[in-house]
Amino acid sequence: MKIYRLSDKNNNKKLLKELNVQGAGVSIMSKKMQLYIFQIKDMSTPALNILKQDALSIGAELAVPSGVITCEKSSYDAILIGNKKHIEILSKKELAQPFGLKTLAKELKKYLLIKSYPIQIMGVINANSDSFFNGSRFQDKNAIDRCLQMIEDGAEIIDIGGVSSRPNADIVSQEEELKRVQPICDMIKSQKLYKKAIFSIDSYSPKVIEYALNCGFKIINDITGAKDEKVIKLAVKYGVKLSIMHMQGDPQNMQNNPQYNDIITEVGEFFEQQIIKCEELGLDRESIILDVGIGFGKTLNHNLRLIKNLKEFTKFGCEVLIGASRKSMIDMIIPTPIEERLAGTIAIHLESLNNGANIIRCHDVKEHKQAIEIHKAIGDCS
Repeated sequence: MKIYRLSDKNNNKKLLKELNVQGAGVSIMSKKMQLYIFQIKDMSTPALNILKQDALSIGAELAVPSGVITCEKSSYDAILIGNKKHIEILSKKELAQPFGLKTLAKELKKYLLIKSYPIQIMGVINANSDSFFNGSRFQDKNAIDRCLQMIEDGAEIIDIGGVSSRPNADIVSQEEELKRVQPICDMIKSQKLYKKAIFSIDSYSPKVIEYALNCGFKIINDITGAKDEKVIKLAVKYGVKLSIMHMQGDPQNMQNNPQYNDIITEVGEFFEQQIIKCEELGLDRESIILDVGIGFGKTLNHNLRLIKNLKEFTKFGCEVLIGASRKSMIDMIIPTPIEERLAGTIAIHLESLNNGANIIRCHDVKEHKQAIEIHKAIGDCS
């Protein structure tokens, strides 16, 4: 007899089918092989005592402080541990319970409805001379040549912007921004490059965005998180996707001592608020991309926590984008000049894929394509 431990990242259904498990057994057992761990904050003590008993009755577990059973305080934090089948049961069972457990049940159900999206590489082209990495700066025909190279290297999406969003970047007028991207947009339209790849406009200026959309662009990448309703309305009007990024402050002040009480909760609340706003204006969730905004009003610890907990944001049913390409967080971990941060970038991006991201925004498409294909091959094997 031989025995070895399987990775928790295995394709459980595939494993069971290869074992020749029949029919409904695959679905039933695969749910029992998928572990969920939830941190619950500030729940009422009566609710925790009910949830503890309900969890234990089905084989799940709720870790609570010692004072819960004697109700020493009115509320506590807890950790819920169970497999997918347990969470399915609790998401129904707690609907009939008082003390806020109905709300908990509805939240748990969101995690059971997470959608799977294909992995896509988004190449970056900056039509300016101010972006933090000069290897991404291209103008006019050079930008088109770079687009074609990125497509050949494996980019499904190409993101083009005329304004730098690095910390303390220069403020640029709409007119100047349009002047920078217009020639590139015109060439994409005239050469029908939008048939070869998806083009994204990195802008929050309605005038610039609409010009790009009229040239065949299919994604609006808004670093302000679509705070301007005009941007959302343009996405609806042209039937395109909208990437909503979280940023504390603006590029001129975002890195001046950014602070959060709980960054995961606060970024999630921002996304929920903006998604509701988008849906009210006619944009469905399948057309929304969420970007946690690595380096945009965040410390190193904030960035690391967001990357580690990206799966939290998949509960919204939207695609999740990560963009840490050559950013300063790498230098903060191991001092490295911008030109030498490719290895660190790929490490962050592969971990992000493990944690729920599906769109990788990067400067180095060819290298990312190779890394992602190897990553997928390992994930698909049994």
